[in-house]
Amino acid sequence: MELIILHGAIGAAAQLSPLATYFSNKYTVHTLNFSGHGGLPEPAAPYSISLFAQDVLTYMDLNGLSKASVFGYSMGGYVGMYLAKHYPEKIDRIITLATKFHWDEAIAAKEGQMLNPEKIEQKLPAFAETLNLRHAPTDWKKLLQLTGEMMLAMGTENPLQTGDYSTISHPSLIMLGDRDKMVTLEETVAVYKSLPNAQLCILPGTAHPIEGVDVMLLGSFVERFLKG
Repeated sequence: MELIILHGAIGAAAQLSPLATYFSNKYTVHTLNFSGHGGLPEPAAPYSISLFAQDVLTYMDLNGLSKASVFGYSMGGYVGMYLAKHYPEKIDRIITLATKFHWDEAIAAKEGQMLNPEKIEQKLPAFAETLNLRHAPTDWKKLLQLTGEMMLAMGTENPLQTGDYSTISHPSLIMLGDRDKMVTLEETVAVYKSLPNAQLCILPGTAHPIEGVDVMLLGSFVERFLKG
């Protein structure tokens, strides 16, 4: 099985290396950086879910993948769902973890405030340095700005509307950590119930950051789902 693993907003493929390693003995694993992330140059177009979906489609074409399953963390899960909606023939199964599905103007504004580079430098200097190293030579501050602009656009017009999920028939595993403070249980369950062929998984003792996820626990649930 071909398995594509997608990173989250302001993230990079390297963050998912432990998960990729876990699955590498069982599946053909693919990871990629979205445009402007992980050292890739800034795209000419604004950041958007459709742009990142095109990144995945381009990767699949370049690597001869006619179809693949997708594991998406956070924003990566949203991209996976977007691909399933608009390019259903390219997707086999979908797994999302800690994906924020519900966006409106208030939520977008709140999330955007967390992407202020000056505040990050002042209050979280170690994280600022991590972002700098993760995305060099791309300017991490510009990356945050572009991500914030994307979120504001999503708040105005969510790329996936509530009714879209009922048309996504792919087998789907919707996962959320029980201590996630960014994604609500309500929005996660709402999408799970809207999908015609979905399973729901709540990971115990798990917050939003991918670095804190128990890879063995997560991997066991994903592997069980992919065998189904």
